[in-house]
Amino acid sequence: MVPGGERVRAAGGAPLRVSTLELFFDLVFAFTLTQLTARLADSGFTFVSIAQVLLVFGVLWWMYGGYAWLTNARAPDSTVSRLLLLLGMAGFLVVGLAIPRGFDAPQSGGSGVALGLGYLVVVAVHAMLYYRVNRNILRIAPFNVGSAVLVIVAGAVSGAAKYPLWAAALAIQILAPLIRPVAGRFEISPAHFVERHGALIIVALGESVAAVGIGAASLVLSAQLVVAVVLGLALSACLWWAYFGSGDDERAERAMTSASPERRPRLALAGYFFAHAPMLLGVVALSAGVKLTIGHAAQPHPARQALALGAGVALFLAGDAAFREVMGIGRAWARYAAAVFAVATAALGATVATEAQLAVLIAAVAGMLLAERQLAARLPAAGPPVSG
Repeated sequence: MVPGGERVRAAGGAPLRVSTLELFFDLVFAFTLTQLTARLADSGFTFVSIAQVLLVFGVLWWMYGGYAWLTNARAPDSTVSRLLLLLGMAGFLVVGLAIPRGFDAPQSGGSGVALGLGYLVVVAVHAMLYYRVNRNILRIAPFNVGSAVLVIVAGAVSGAAKYPLWAAALAIQILAPLIRPVAGRFEISPAHFVERHGALIIVALGESVAAVGIGAASLVLSAQLVVAVVLGLALSACLWWAYFGSGDDERAERAMTSASPERRPRLALAGYFFAHAPMLLGVVALSAGVKLTIGHAAQPHPARQALALGAGVALFLAGDAAFREVMGIGRAWARYAAAVFAVATAALGATVATEAQLAVLIAAVAGMLLAERQLAARLPAAGPPVSG
């Protein structure tokens, strides 16, 4: 990093590291994740709220990826680009503020139209900035604009008609790279790309820790509460260790660096859009479960809350396992097995206590990490080795 937040560039002008403005952007995007967490927690994990969270997350995650690709191609180092990026952040902020009532009927104070208009700002700013760098964005931008228009229309209608519109908005984005292939038309700088997504994972895990604090802040501090809070922190730390302590980020950077420039966009889509999506959704579910249970420890909880804790960890581990497979950087079977076990711990939370479920989840992830380390010591590592 250099003064002013500008990123140091390599000899070809390729960005190497993440700028402070990009980290600022990630914090704003993380606000939308906290709003999705609150939506799940406030609704009690109904099927409707889960569907809403999946749809909103899907379209927002697509455009977060778009901005990551944008700043990967060119650092926000001019006044115009910085101001436009701040405008895109404002669009994400409006979307986040609109999420709680984004699916309510317009006549009852629903904020779906505001959500859609905020999203249109996000899409429009992205297209303008990317066009200055690579005109191939015109292959994808019309799909993004169409998605934003569908979200606006969904906000203007009432009832179940919203859901097909949201589903269509998400579908046309995901299908865009298949209809208009990106290979060979966009360049990926591996170091920046890996660091940017790693930073977002850290921010998201930080939000899960914040959920622990929010759940405990209004309660009388007791030994029992301290135990529950420390267990919640330890579980988030275990997930951090699974991603960073195992060296997956370093291996992924080497895998992308060794891949041909034509193959890197496909790796970026598969590894950092599709595989990272369940990881972030897992953090959202885990945070919502902790937020609801941390203040009522030492007792069984409703099955949905206990399932949120287990499913949150399971989604994170399953996404990380898929990421390893896509990038070819490590064995995945232990993480898939731990993900299945994590879901099963919901029975413990629903019949015994949150502390018991949290303790077992921590033991499961720690045991998985230990088993992987011991196996790696006996067998050749899968993928590029990591020092330290």
